[in-house]
Amino acid sequence: MTRAVAVELRGVSCEYRTRTGRVLAVEKLSMQASDREFVALLGPSGCGKSTLLKMVAGLVPATAGEVLVYGRPVVRPLESLGMVFQSPVLLRWRTVINNVLFPAEATGRRDAAMRERAMALLRLVGLTGFEDKYPHELSGGMAQRVSLARALLLEPTLLLMDEPFGALDALTREEMGIELLRIWQEQPKTILFVTHSISESVLLADRVIVMTPRPGRVAAEITIDLPRPRSGRMRVLPRFGELVSVLQDEMGIAT
Repeated sequence: MTRAVAVELRGVSCEYRTRTGRVLAVEKLSMQASDREFVALLGPSGCGKSTLLKMVAGLVPATAGEVLVYGRPVVRPLESLGMVFQSPVLLRWRTVINNVLFPAEATGRRDAAMRERAMALLRLVGLTGFEDKYPHELSGGMAQRVSLARALLLEPTLLLMDEPFGALDALTREEMGIELLRIWQEQPKTILFVTHSISESVLLADRVIVMTPRPGRVAAEITIDLPRPRSGRMRVLPRFGELVSVLQDEMGIAT
């Protein structure tokens, strides 16, 4: 069955000013993500991955080309999406439940039904019993779970994740990746996931888009043909290693 195109970038470029002059972050980049597809964006630091997410979200305008989400040009910040950053960005003076409910409060939709959904999301991310804790009482992984629950509160069709596990230790990062897959299986949605980790992209994604050094362009698109559901045990499969090697070659990494 052919799925609808959720995100499409058509010849998109993005240039911005800095103190020392203009920087071309992304140049003539074209790509698509289908509805409920998990797409990883892989590339070196400074290649425009985060800029790409901001253009899709409507937070940064493209200076050339066109960005479409479900067929509609992005001309302003989108409402039907969730964003998760490398840092959880929690409000330290609010409890866990009130951090999760913040998007509903900001849009005038906070009510009993929304609180019930927030509690269900905390159960989904494994934080039952932590509703009244404050951010300083949480581990890094727990704080990022709160951030994920907050991003899912308004039931977005599109989830943008900007290296969300990059600041975590290796074990917690692995755990969060598997947790994300579980949640995605239960509540399917389109995900654009920025990462610097080749193995993480292979474990999580349906497809990996490799970007060139700045200005960012699409260097390659690799389909990850591993079966789902996935677990960390897949790392020992020969096919997993083959896909990692393919991506290393595309990124010019000597092995």
